[in-house]
Amino acid sequence: MEAELIRLYPENPEQKKIEYIVEIVRRGGVIIYPTDTVYGLGCDIFNGKAVERVRQIKGEKGKNLNMSFICYDLSHLSEYTRSVSTPLFKLMKKTLPGPFTFLLTASSKVPKILNTSKKTVGIRVPDNTIPREIVKTLGNPILTTSIVDDDEVIEYSTDPELIYEKYRKVVDVVIDGGYGGNVASTVIDCTTDEFEVIREGKGDIFQYL
Repeated sequence: MEAELIRLYPENPEQKKIEYIVEIVRRGGVIIYPTDTVYGLGCDIFNGKAVERVRQIKGEKGKNLNMSFICYDLSHLSEYTRSVSTPLFKLMKKTLPGPFTFLLTASSKVPKILNTSKKTVGIRVPDNTIPREIVKTLGNPILTTSIVDDDEVIEYSTDPELIYEKYRKVVDVVIDGGYGGNVASTVIDCTTDEFEVIREGKGDIFQYL
């Protein structure tokens, strides 16, 4: 099996190509796609075999893989997270779409979806039309985890053609959406009333607090 390399333009992704990619995702395909930060690796959250493949590609053993959900907007929040306070919802409305991952208390659905004992879930609404259109067409979130480079200097792979060369034997589609960034999203732990930045990345959350 060899992955397809599909070119899409974030300004105006072709709907036919989006639908084609979504069909592959629905059938359990694993895809690599651009975001507003680094390139991501993901699949349909409801396909257990695909989730397992993502785990294997990342080389993660057991149930410890840090994975987030890419959502089109905040309408899925109540399905996958427990009660979101009004201040937190307002903060998310202000900052999303954007380069932030909000770590929230997961609903009872999430451990079953991810076959994990984790009590939290990361929520992403990236400021990039390509993954958001995939999610919108699919009708539910996709799983996302960052593509990490083997290079010790550059932590994240930015060139989609090099990403394709590296991953073409293990994924189904690599979307070339142009060069990616090499700074990951800022991760904010919102599981308590005291929001805590646990990874400083591209987004500056403090300007919104």
